[in-house]
Amino acid sequence: MREPIRDKGRLEHILAAIDNVFEFTEGVTYEGLIENKLVYHATVHNVQIIGEAAYKLTQEFKDSHPEVCWKDIITMRHILVHDYYTIEPTILWNVIHEDLPPFRVQICKYLAEIE
Repeated sequence: MREPIRDKGRLEHILAAIDNVFEFTEGVTYEGLIENKLVYHATVHNVQIIGEAAYKLTQEFKDSHPEVCWKDIITMRHILVHDYYTIEPTILWNVIHEDLPPFRVQICKYLAEIE
């Protein structure tokens, strides 16, 4: 059983992984992302971490924060891990530039509430 006290740690893991993605992709174009294997795979790995940490959050926490589509985040992780051969780089690019910035703001807010 997952304990609520661990939610803080999982949120910290999510925040660190988001920051890693931003660091790895800073100044990188779409073409640069798909051409640079190191950047691409490091980014994919950190998006996997985000999904795994989201999966490990307590159901109580996820239920109390329905503004986040936890299921989509977790499903993305499953695709990246198990169906890696179907990854669409454009989807990964959109996650980096459209989904992660507001998600980071939410994670910071949740961490501040826990403090």
